[in-house]
Amino acid sequence: MATKKVESKIEIPAMDFRMATLHVVGDSPLIVHAWSEKAKRMMLEKQMKKATKGKEVRDPFAEFLDSLYWLSERPADVTPENFSEVAKTAKFGFPALAFKAAAIDAAYQQGLIEKKTTLRGAILVIGEMAEIRGSIPVMREDMCRIGQGSADLRYRGEFKEWETDLTVRYNAGAVSLEQIVNAFTAGGFACGVGEWRPAKDGNFGMFHIE
Repeated sequence: MATKKVESKIEIPAMDFRMATLHVVGDSPLIVHAWSEKAKRMMLEKQMKKATKGKEVRDPFAEFLDSLYWLSERPADVTPENFSEVAKTAKFGFPALAFKAAAIDAAYQQGLIEKKTTLRGAILVIGEMAEIRGSIPVMREDMCRIGQGSADLRYRGEFKEWETDLTVRYNAGAVSLEQIVNAFTAGGFACGVGEWRPAKDGNFGMFHIE
């Protein structure tokens, strides 16, 4: 006997995309450490097995400048003496995705979501860099442990006081704005951003949402 072919229709509900701005306020200093062009070049040369030159004399101030995420053009004549004046008009940033990563990790750790993919696919932080506003960055000198138990000094920028704004696009059918704010607030407390953040056994880079 001939069988009757039954067609099934799958209905996919329309996506409810919305935009929101989250005002992030730092609760503890933010330590930044951007990859310098020199560090990236050395990494590439090592991977390509090229011969490298002997160690150069270190310049702590240059390493400090390289650690900052410059959004405005970095002047060629920055010195320790004129940095404060330069920084007053310069713009600095921080990777925006770091805030999303902190929110997702904290929401998962605290049981706000069952799977990280749920929130990862429901929100999108617009832009590569979030502009950091606040105090003029200062240079830190920190002792850090590297391979095989040896130690080294690191010179990095620190914002004592800071804030930023994140533009978020989200699927309101999957997550509410209140849930997003809660996740980012949890991220600011439990994970943080930057060096020596709570997720790395520190207490820097903590923040909340206002």
